[in-house]
Amino acid sequence: MTTSRYYVTTSIPYVNGAPHLGHALELVQADVLARHRRRRGQPVRFLTGTDDNALKNVVAARAAGVPTRRFVDANAAGFVALGQALALSVDDVIRTSTDPRHPPGVRRLWERCAARGDFYRRTYTGRYCAGCEQFYTADELAGGVCPEHGVAPEEVSEENWFFRLSRYQDELLRVLESGAVRVVPAAKRAEVLAFVRAGLRDVSVSRPAERAGGWGIPVPGDPGQVVYVWWEALANYVTALGYGGADDRAYRDWWAGSAERVHVIGKGIVRFHAVYWLAQLLSAGLPLPTAILVHDYLTADGVKLAKSGGATADPSALVARYGTDALRWWFVREVPRTGDTDFTEDRLVARHDLELANGLGNLVQRTLTLVQRRTGGAVGPPAPGALTDAAGALPVAVDRALDGFDLRAATAALVAVVDLANRTIEAERPWERRPGADAVLATLVHACRVVAAELEPFLPGGAARLRAQLSDGERVEPPEPSFRRLARP
Repeated sequence: MTTSRYYVTTSIPYVNGAPHLGHALELVQADVLARHRRRRGQPVRFLTGTDDNALKNVVAARAAGVPTRRFVDANAAGFVALGQALALSVDDVIRTSTDPRHPPGVRRLWERCAARGDFYRRTYTGRYCAGCEQFYTADELAGGVCPEHGVAPEEVSEENWFFRLSRYQDELLRVLESGAVRVVPAAKRAEVLAFVRAGLRDVSVSRPAERAGGWGIPVPGDPGQVVYVWWEALANYVTALGYGGADDRAYRDWWAGSAERVHVIGKGIVRFHAVYWLAQLLSAGLPLPTAILVHDYLTADGVKLAKSGGATADPSALVARYGTDALRWWFVREVPRTGDTDFTEDRLVARHDLELANGLGNLVQRTLTLVQRRTGGAVGPPAPGALTDAAGALPVAVDRALDGFDLRAATAALVAVVDLANRTIEAERPWERRPGADAVLATLVHACRVVAAELEPFLPGGAARLRAQLSDGERVEPPEPSFRRLARP
């Protein structure tokens, strides 16, 4: 057991539309990491939230003919509600437009950077993508369109505050190359390093308040400007801890005092987290995150997911149709560390039925049925052998995989033990009255207990059902189906 603190966060999505499957993926990935570390005895804090102050939220509200506040509140509620649908173990949720912790922290961060002389004001003309809330240079546009959204950015000319990002190029290279900040997987780290080595330009960090419709946090000392949404939103990782407020004990414990500060994000915002955010913290003299874990994108039936103008694959509807376990299992078994992944309901059902209903569920059902039949539920210690060894090695394999943010490898280790246990049943035939049958069953129960324990971060509901039957002493309970086969409606 370790008492070192572990602080894990997701990105905070814009609320210009309803959440889609990609948001659910990130939430589940972060939840797995949080639950796993808690199981290993670490104090954990898990933060998520919503980015309410984006200009695109204002634009979407206008298009819908709804006041911005009402529009943002309604959509934010949909993101927050995912916590229950996905069985998340979230400790804190921050909404940047309503949380009283946020504005003071943003102001404090701005003032510290200003004190370093890292802001200056100038007029700027550039190509602005409203979808990314980002200016692009000509060489960053593929065929004149945004690489993320596939549309031509509009040309915008305005006077803004700029941050001296170029001042921090060498220091950023040092922390990234040394591994002081891990960017995982390696391909994303290479992309970040290539971007920094190519030379960093100063970046705009404010917008005219008039253009933002008064929505956002005013720049300290310059109410005609609001803090640029990305600069402000990134601060949520410390403002949610009370940074800049009267009581910053949580900040001192969970940011300054954590052994690990981990951001789980999508590939489209790596630059903001692995370059801009690090530079902000360096400027302000604050500790850096220790790891930035990056996932690629999901598509649904071959169509890119988007809150508007694309596939949505409503995660709440999928949970209502198939259950939380099925969706979480698809995320952790089908989505690799690198590469985009296509979601279909057929794949979700097939994965659930193969590995949960027919694999793990059937293993526990058969094992407990045989134990009840032979001994009335009594079990002894496991016998030495391959299955006991495999079960004993499972926690280490899960630790190693999750340290590298490889959820699929971690769950593959679980499935491998289940497969070995099912092969053991077929080979040893413990339903026959032969010497050693009771020891075989005890070994199977032991393996099932280890699998159920290690399954908890991935499927908290399913793991709880298994543990209730398997118990942890010298008896087991009568079996009940833990994972029923699914059917497409």
